[in-house]
Amino acid sequence: MVKKQFKTESKKLLEMMINSIYTHKEIFLRELISNASDACDKLHYRSLTDASVSVKREDLVIRLAADKEKRTLTVVDNGCGMTREELESNLGTIAKSGSFTFKQTEEKREDVDIIGQFGVGFYSAFMVAERVVVESRAQGAEEAWRWESAGVDGYTVEPCDKAEVGTVVTLYLKPDTEEEKYSEYLESYRLIELVKKYSDYIRYPIKMEVTEQRLKEGTDDTYETVTEDRTLNSMTPIWKRPASEVTEEEYATFYREKFFDFEAPLKVIRQKSEGGATYEALLFIPKHPPYDYYSRDFEKGLELYSSGVLIMDKCKDLLPDYFSFVRGLVDSADLSLNISREMLQHDRQLRAIAKGVERKITSELKKMLENERETYEEFYRAFGLQLKYGVYEEYGAHKDALQDLLLFVTSKEKKYVTLKEYVARMAEGQTKIYFASGETVEKIALLPQVETAVAHGYEVLYLTDDVDEFALQMLREYDGKPFANVCTDTEGLSTDEDKESVKTENEKNEEILKFVKDSIGDAAHAVRFTKGLGDHPVCLTTEGALSLGMEKVLNRMPGEHGAKAQTVLEINMDHPIAGKTKILWAQACLISGVAVENAAEVAEAVCRHLAE
Repeated sequence: MVKKQFKTESKKLLEMMINSIYTHKEIFLRELISNASDACDKLHYRSLTDASVSVKREDLVIRLAADKEKRTLTVVDNGCGMTREELESNLGTIAKSGSFTFKQTEEKREDVDIIGQFGVGFYSAFMVAERVVVESRAQGAEEAWRWESAGVDGYTVEPCDKAEVGTVVTLYLKPDTEEEKYSEYLESYRLIELVKKYSDYIRYPIKMEVTEQRLKEGTDDTYETVTEDRTLNSMTPIWKRPASEVTEEEYATFYREKFFDFEAPLKVIRQKSEGGATYEALLFIPKHPPYDYYSRDFEKGLELYSSGVLIMDKCKDLLPDYFSFVRGLVDSADLSLNISREMLQHDRQLRAIAKGVERKITSELKKMLENERETYEEFYRAFGLQLKYGVYEEYGAHKDALQDLLLFVTSKEKKYVTLKEYVARMAEGQTKIYFASGETVEKIALLPQVETAVAHGYEVLYLTDDVDEFALQMLREYDGKPFANVCTDTEGLSTDEDKESVKTENEKNEEILKFVKDSIGDAAHAVRFTKGLGDHPVCLTTEGALSLGMEKVLNRMPGEHGAKAQTVLEINMDHPIAGKTKILWAQACLISGVAVENAAEVAEAVCRHLAE
């Protein structure tokens, strides 16, 4: 028996295949099962196109078997098998794929879905095995052949005894080390776990004899050993079944088991797209954020499948950050995968799928808002903050898509409203959308400026989240109506007559206001008289783009220090405090020997104060 060398440039290539391409060693089982599935697909295809091939699809099966004593793991299929030439070609030449050739030369049928493309998946077996033996008999062939290799040293091919058509791949596992416990792949529970994780939706049954201890029927404490031939995979993905045939409970069970949530999802979204980007998506909106949602440890992303085979646990490129709460999966046969089938080779298809998924989620949320208002408000309480971050991030690139999904509690009944609803019921003559910020709705409602706006018949948005003002600044306006902070923009809250009287009062009392400003120091950028504060003596406003609320938020951020709003102390000119301020100013002037202007006015103020 002559040992042959692999038909590659050097042994280094095989070493790279074994040690560098795959991120996780457990991937080997996915690859071997996928190859077995391809072999079954090919035989099934031939039965449809060649009358001499008689095989029923329901008879095609993949089997796993583990022998702890011999330290062997076997993957068996009754698919098309391989001739000696095919063993030489497909296994003797690295990166030569029989599946890829089949796809190139045979007509693609809807019910035949070949997974393998690159011909390197088989070699992932050497990550866990020190020796691999392949015994195969091709459909229609008289002889069976045995291919054997211990890795880079080459391989042998010789005749063997095998009665049935198909292929048997036997892995002789490496000895355990301190770092790697290869014997875990001989445990039934681990094999079941890997099949469920990566190959649950292979279309052919994956079977294995499972031995376990069970409580003996009719007893409370007597156990017996039971061995059964168990099918490990579900075969038909729930997203491949017609939506009309899947119950809410089945969706809920799938979601809870797949994504480890104790509750059913708030919303189920299904999508099937054909054309430029062909894929199916099954998406879930949870009722509550996961415990780590707003932490650095949280990873967004959808599960990514290629023809029912799991490629990535969390493909973050399928979701924008503002929809990071969505759980679910995407399955596409059109993805261009790299040779390890773990990553995408090109991102054009992925971008097209991601865009379609994003549009679908947006559309479904809008439908929920319009038709299931209570459900949407429940969703918004859980994830509305993320939508507002989405408006603000990337310099407002997504604001147009998200603005109609936002909700705000307002001064009117303190209930959620959309911006569209707010604008539709704006008061006659109102030209701006008013808002105010604060820690709670209750505290915002007590602000003097809010009371003034409400007294004018204007509705006020109550902003209680840190990101709110930043999001509105990014929006700038809605339906042609600019946003206005009632604490800084009072343009529409006073008459021309009031504006003129305030201007006159400030000019007349310029020295008094300067005295108060100097007394306060840098704590206030300016001090001035104003009207429209009702019974409130004073209030704080700001000048410029930075409000008091934004100042607090910025100074809480890591690395941010010294953000300072231009604070203005406004004194209600109609409140008794204004007269007392003038008296204090006059007293200070007299003590300093400075002449008091408008002495009669000061005397009148003193008399009013004494009469109170």
